[in-house]
Amino acid sequence: MSELDIAKNRAGTKWSRAEQIRRVLWALVLPAFRIVPRPFWGWRRFLLRSFGARIGQQVHVYPSVRITMPWNLTIDDYAAVGDGAILYALGPIHIGARATVSQGAHLCAGSHDIALPDRPLVKPPIEVGADAWVAADAFIGPGVTVGPRAIVGARAVAMKDVPPRTIVVGNPAKPLRTLTEDATA
Repeated sequence: MSELDIAKNRAGTKWSRAEQIRRVLWALVLPAFRIVPRPFWGWRRFLLRSFGARIGQQVHVYPSVRITMPWNLTIDDYAAVGDGAILYALGPIHIGARATVSQGAHLCAGSHDIALPDRPLVKPPIEVGADAWVAADAFIGPGVTVGPRAIVGARAVAMKDVPPRTIVVGNPAKPLRTLTEDATA
């Protein structure tokens, strides 16, 4: 096994000049995102759209949500992202219609290629399907798809795809049961 090449990793270009500028501008705008009261959903949708996020109708993003790069974010109609959630959108994150990402959940669309000695940054996408629920404090890893109507239980760690209508729990997340077509959870 070859030795880690930390110097090469740190010297590598991870972001274009335009992305670096957008990140700085987003950091400057964040106080305006956070200080407005909770019911000002439209204001936060406006700010996210201003930074390239694709945000549907009646999306609720709470003021304490942490979003790294909004231009990598798509949230479809009527979805919600709860207090303290982290959308680490180094790569694309897509949250489907009517999906819920609960408080404290962490969607992590960034990692490093551990097979290479310089461990370069990788940005695999995350997909949360329509009507899915990522419960409180759950973690969704890079490249994971949470299928439509699936539920990732509280504090679960999903590092593999979650099939549609499947409830997963634990660390690592394992199937608990499958929802029937007419079941409500």
